[in-house]
Amino acid sequence: MARGNFGERLKRERELREVSIEELTKSTRISTRFLQALENEDWDRLPGGVFGHGFVRTIARYLGLDEESLIAEYDLARAETLPQPSSKPEERIPTPPKWIPVLAVFALLLLVIGLFFAGRYGWRRYVAHRAATHSGAPASAPKQSDTNAASSNSSGDPVSDAALHLSISTSAATRVRVLADGQLLLDAEVPAGETRRFSANEQFEVTAADSSAVLLEMNGKAMPPVGAPGASGKIVLTRDDLR
Repeated sequence: MARGNFGERLKRERELREVSIEELTKSTRISTRFLQALENEDWDRLPGGVFGHGFVRTIARYLGLDEESLIAEYDLARAETLPQPSSKPEERIPTPPKWIPVLAVFALLLLVIGLFFAGRYGWRRYVAHRAATHSGAPASAPKQSDTNAASSNSSGDPVSDAALHLSISTSAATRVRVLADGQLLLDAEVPAGETRRFSANEQFEVTAADSSAVLLEMNGKAMPPVGAPGASGKIVLTRDDLR
């Protein structure tokens, strides 16, 4: 509703019925100031809420107008003049900077590389420690399995006279297969903490189901791991590995 329509209609209806402001004030007991404010749509001079509705309803009843219709026009006219509520800016979750995912991936890559090299370094330290321990320990009497392995040497020479001497120690139970100069000497599950010794003239071929559970020494020198830690592997050892 355009500004002025409500007030003009109210004034026109009053004048059509030849009702003066003074008469309307006396009959409705609404002050002249409020009646003039309604006709001039001077909302700042009028009370709001139920008081404004009460004025309009009383005037409509006295002039013989539809009360609800006039109140609806009053609400519409007055609502158009009220200041619109300021729209609250939408609160958006700030987007994380684009470099954060890249930094996370880079940090994860560094962690994987660090774990890889730490594992290799730890394994080498373990091998070196075992080699130092065995080299400094007094020689013990060979086990029955060592005697059997020596007797099965293809050359028939005693262990002390063989060119290559291999010692296999296990930190956990795993299956081990040993060939000396192409002859099968062992293919069985070796318990944890056990050491087996073998002799050969030219080379050894060692296969382990769990590479990290096997430590190799040849002629008192620590040999490289059979394979990657936690996986099966195979290695061939010759005189060149002693250089």
